[in-house]
Amino acid sequence: MKNHYDVIVIGSGPGGEGAAMKCAKEGLRVAMCDYFSMIGGSATHKSTIPSKALRHASQLLYESNSLEEANFQSLLRKAEIVIQQQFNLRKSFYERNLVDIIDGQAKFIDANTISVKLSTGAEETYSANYFVIATGSRPYHPVDVDFKNPRILDSETILGLKDNPRSITIYGAGVIGCEYASIFRGLRIKVNLINTRNKLLAFLDDEIIDALSYHLRENGVILRHNEEYEKVVADEKGVTVYLKSNKEIRTDYLLWAQGRTGNSDKLGLEGLGIKTNTQGSIVVNEVNQTAVQNIYAVGDIVGFPNLASASYDQGRFAATHIVFGKCEHQLVEFIPIGIYTIPEISSVGYTEEQLTKEKIPYEVGHSFFKHLARAQITGKTTGMLKILFHRETLQILGVHCFGNGAAEIIHIGQAIISQKGEANSLMYFINTTFNYPTMAEAYRVAALNGINRVHNLKKN
Repeated sequence: MKNHYDVIVIGSGPGGEGAAMKCAKEGLRVAMCDYFSMIGGSATHKSTIPSKALRHASQLLYESNSLEEANFQSLLRKAEIVIQQQFNLRKSFYERNLVDIIDGQAKFIDANTISVKLSTGAEETYSANYFVIATGSRPYHPVDVDFKNPRILDSETILGLKDNPRSITIYGAGVIGCEYASIFRGLRIKVNLINTRNKLLAFLDDEIIDALSYHLRENGVILRHNEEYEKVVADEKGVTVYLKSNKEIRTDYLLWAQGRTGNSDKLGLEGLGIKTNTQGSIVVNEVNQTAVQNIYAVGDIVGFPNLASASYDQGRFAATHIVFGKCEHQLVEFIPIGIYTIPEISSVGYTEEQLTKEKIPYEVGHSFFKHLARAQITGKTTGMLKILFHRETLQILGVHCFGNGAAEIIHIGQAIISQKGEANSLMYFINTTFNYPTMAEAYRVAALNGINRVHNLKKN
């Protein structure tokens, strides 16, 4: 049958791409269905790639002190170039692997059939032996905030902003909020960052949180912790956020960056008995199957860890289970986190707070970038690498880094922390020869700093 496939993947973000490519390369007939005509999903067009491209451009302008001609529109144009390159690349993957593209909104009729409202307005029915749902998530919109007002934006609509604001309030100090605070402040736009909690990014190590808070404040971001909005009022000239603490914050625009919702509401899952939680995330088992065994779900639509990198792996693992009926691989225990603020942050493994809570005897090794020759050469001396290790066995328990290139540097630590037995040891960093001068040398410096602490304890 023309409209029958072995597998139909719904959603072309990283999770969908991973599933589609794996199935296609294993010889299955595959179709990719996406309501958004530009292949790549939100990661390419609305979130990961755009925000990181904006951040990079903002940092370059700030470091070169070329702010006279810089504005948010110039940053958007730079980001659009990267987005187009990524789109062309991703589209070529589907073409080379003979994956059909169905451009439209899918809705399940039964466990083997979907109805698709095509971009042309017509409706077409497609069937498959298996489905992979990878529809991702979207910014959460509380009902009492008027997102129809052009001055109230979320992390997607901000990419269509036609203005160059002088001031902005960011509500929500999670990863998205902190990244955009860095982007706008890099352009010397006045930023109010409202945090509903008592500290930034509470899942990070406290020392890293303190460093990020310091640098955001140092760059002029006004941080407001433990605050909640009472109401939001927008007019033609700006937005006023009324806080429950009786504060009023008036800026040109509001960027709402508090929470996300899974894109599960238009798929017709109720009729299949597929459950979702209050955030719209689909409930799956350990191999990413839903309550209907031939329908899988991967990526942000299933919730944690909500990372593009993990989504791609989930897609591949689900596809492996479809093809072979089993999959021995799961997401690695220690997934690195990259946060593209200024300075950049990355982390893998346990934090000090977690180790203290679990009463694990640990020690700390530090390396400050200002002491590294490579950092001195490049002039990017802000930052630190921190290794947490077991005081007795010297097993690596966590690595935390902030500063230029942190998201790249962290992978060395990830490689060692994932090893078993004696291969996971602080001594690896001490006895390994690193290129000199490099930023990777920070591992050797931090390891020596840590082992000296242990030796000093034994002497006493």
